[in-house]
Amino acid sequence: MKRRLLAVLAFGFAAGAFAQDSPSKAHIRFIFENPKLQPSTYVIDINEDGTGHFQSQTGTAPTADTEGITAEPLDVDIRIVDPLRGFLFKTARSHNFFDVACESTRAKMAFTGKKALMYTGPDGDGSCTFNWSRDQQIMKIADSLIATAYTLQVGQRLTLEHEHNRLGLDTELESLQEAVKQGQAQQLQNIAPQLQSIANDENVMERARNRARQLLNGEKAG
Repeated sequence: MKRRLLAVLAFGFAAGAFAQDSPSKAHIRFIFENPKLQPSTYVIDINEDGTGHFQSQTGTAPTADTEGITAEPLDVDIRIVDPLRGFLFKTARSHNFFDVACESTRAKMAFTGKKALMYTGPDGDGSCTFNWSRDQQIMKIADSLIATAYTLQVGQRLTLEHEHNRLGLDTELESLQEAVKQGQAQQLQNIAPQLQSIANDENVMERARNRARQLLNGEKAG
């Protein structure tokens, strides 16, 4: 366990704060790092009641998209709801608080990002790091939290586009609808304020406003 924990601590800016958290309440931290992506590093903290926090850092990869929207670090409170919230803590406890060998031993696996799962609480603590895991539950957690991070990043872009590039909103929202259908965007309640602001804005094209309403209502994209 100590070797795995040291590997997690190598992630840097986020791990120190986690180590200082009170163990009186169950808490999960997910850390993702890939220097080829934007953001290059992010941390998702989740308490068992569903409250949490997201923090990202940008890296050296290009930070602007084709519309000139520049990626910026994001530091926001979030809320994780069921069924994901319950699945996270149930899986942590069934996997010895993540004190398991979760990295696949298969050679030549494509690098998709360095990931770490950490648990602390009154019942125990543990951690593991991996690029890809054979454990389907571990991978489901990683995929779900990556999808949550994607949602938060889209929310950031929607805020910027709503202010600076309203014509880009329809394409952005269409892409978000497709990502939701594919399971690549989750926990949309965290960007409900951005979606509601767009839906209410008469200066935004009606098609984009309708897409925002559909996302708010959990409707499937057509």
